[in-house]
Amino acid sequence: MFRIALFANLHGNLPALEAVLEKIDQLAPDRIISLGDSIGIGPRPSNVLS
Repeated sequence: MFRIALFANLHGNLPALEAVLEKIDQLAPDRIISLGDSIGIGPRPSNVLS
């Protein structure tokens, strides 16, 4: 089975990104896709990009 991890709407939230990436590591999907809205507003957009 081909497994895909999707995430979106982080809005500069670094702790949320870290939690999502940790869960993705646990699930080991075949493909990871960001649907956007990772930065722009929110508390730490530059940290989410790095």
